[in-house]
Amino acid sequence: MLGFYRFAAASPVLRVADAEYNTRRIAELYSAVAVSGAAAAVFPELSLTGASCGDLFMQSVLLDSASEGLRFLTEATAGKRTALVVGTPLPVGSRIFNAAAVLSDGRICGFVLKKYLNDFQGIPERRIFSPSGEFAGTCVEFAGYEAPAGTGLVFRGGGGLCFGVEIGCDALAVQPPSSQLALSGAQVIFNISAEQERCGSAARRRRFTEQRSASLCGLYICCGAGVHESSTDGVCAGHIVAAAEGRTVAESKRFNRGNTVVFTDYNPSWSDRVRNKTPGFNDCEPYARSTVVDAGLLRESPDLDFLHIEQNPFVPEDPSLVRDMCSESFEMLCAGLAKRVEATGTKRLVVGVSGGLDSTLTLLVCVWTCDRICLPRKSVCAVTMPGFGTTGRTKSNAERMAELLGAEVRTVPIGPSVLRHFSDIGHDPDKHDVVYENAQARERTQILMDIANGENAIVVGTGDLSESALGWCTFNGDHMSMYNVNCSVPKTMLRHLTAYFASLSSPDLKSVLNDVLATPVSPELLPGGSQHTENILGNYELHDFFVYYFIRYGASRAALRALAGKAFSGTPLAGKIDSALDVFMRRFSTQQFKRNVSSDGPSIGPVGLCPRGGWCAPSDYSPSLWLSD
Repeated sequence: MLGFYRFAAASPVLRVADAEYNTRRIAELYSAVAVSGAAAAVFPELSLTGASCGDLFMQSVLLDSASEGLRFLTEATAGKRTALVVGTPLPVGSRIFNAAAVLSDGRICGFVLKKYLNDFQGIPERRIFSPSGEFAGTCVEFAGYEAPAGTGLVFRGGGGLCFGVEIGCDALAVQPPSSQLALSGAQVIFNISAEQERCGSAARRRRFTEQRSASLCGLYICCGAGVHESSTDGVCAGHIVAAAEGRTVAESKRFNRGNTVVFTDYNPSWSDRVRNKTPGFNDCEPYARSTVVDAGLLRESPDLDFLHIEQNPFVPEDPSLVRDMCSESFEMLCAGLAKRVEATGTKRLVVGVSGGLDSTLTLLVCVWTCDRICLPRKSVCAVTMPGFGTTGRTKSNAERMAELLGAEVRTVPIGPSVLRHFSDIGHDPDKHDVVYENAQARERTQILMDIANGENAIVVGTGDLSESALGWCTFNGDHMSMYNVNCSVPKTMLRHLTAYFASLSSPDLKSVLNDVLATPVSPELLPGGSQHTENILGNYELHDFFVYYFIRYGASRAALRALAGKAFSGTPLAGKIDSALDVFMRRFSTQQFKRNVSSDGPSIGPVGLCPRGGWCAPSDYSPSLWLSD
């Protein structure tokens, strides 16, 4: 198994103050989600009775019926391996608490108590309920079961899954229970609520859920009461939102007249991985009053049908956000380069331009940086260095683009000097091997470095994150520069950045940039124009997908295959996953020595391979664990 769990959030049809009816509806939905393979099913705040019962909560007949309903639901969980979280009133002596009962395998594991009561939106909670107060793992009895009660309960299932529950507006407190639950190990937080709807509530709830999931480095699910909870002056919407690490991964429509169920698949170990790399999280003190409760053996997800997985995790799915990402990325890249220019005191930038994507973005960033720091665009020296495999198309695009951008253009053919080098070392120029290819790359780097020395300039590198991951660069050739603006930019993101700049450009420059985007990726080191990188390595969309989930979450080879299978199902790339994965795992493991001596450059995304903080690994580690499932 791959460590994924399925979670179901449900807003059922209910009747206010009819616990018997509500119990039947909850039991039906619970049975359905258990069959689907869910590890946990969560229902809204006070869903056993309805949240808008008012003073009826103080009637013993309603509390007794809630007790009977909870006993029935507890028995219904026996042998299911699916936990059930349901909102219920909880009488303890003279007090009544707003509680969430966590049921699993025929027992009540615990009662989570609401801590911060509210008296707004027409719900007189303080009139009826008591705050959690001193309860912190204290055992209480209800429905014939005895179980711990409090706000700091963390429920641990088999396989490493830990989850917690907070109720309604507890999440809005300065120190919400969810923060303490996460610090105590909960990777998944359920917020059950009966919040009444207002105009704008959906957008606010979505933003809040995303923010909490990002802050807690995990999965956060808000499960709201549905329209049948509406009564008197209040209207509920049944809005369910699930977010993982800052992104919405599942959401329901509002105001559904029937049952609403939202499924989410998530790997709790991803949360642990992200927290491990987040110093602000690990530096916080664990909550001393938390109680870990055994929730039994919960089932892992039988498939990944409800996993929200993106084909391109480096670029937002929402097209309206892509432009903002591109603008922000350019500003960060330019800010990093501007600082290097300021620190070195140089007034010139040297870039080797080939007419390919990587050098195009580097040139664009150099020009934009000059505009920002009030240097003339002629401060950028764009050097084209045609070699044995250079095509007329790429050479023309490189020269025309540099001219249109206002950079100085120099052309230095490398053929004669490389042939002299072959003669010096006794290499047959008809032997098109790695010496033939790498000699050209190193000659180009030497030319750039020497021009930079003569101009009191710095060489700005062009290698991107995708190439670094695969080691697809010539050591001490295109691998080297004095500053590399592309080092944390993957190929898939490069395309969007270039297209963004094209959208801001004159028609002539836009035409050139669009042709660069349409040109197959190639190092152009072999004659004939048929050397295409993706024919050798595999598709860069797949490699960028692999590097994201491998670095960010430590996904295994088997997990990468499964995730890619889910993301690219039904696309032409689906049949190429295995071969690309073989290349990725082998090359990533053997090329660390190149990354360990890579140039400085700005880190702008969630994944980086800079050896000074992005990815630190020994050059000679054994790759055996990563080369097989």
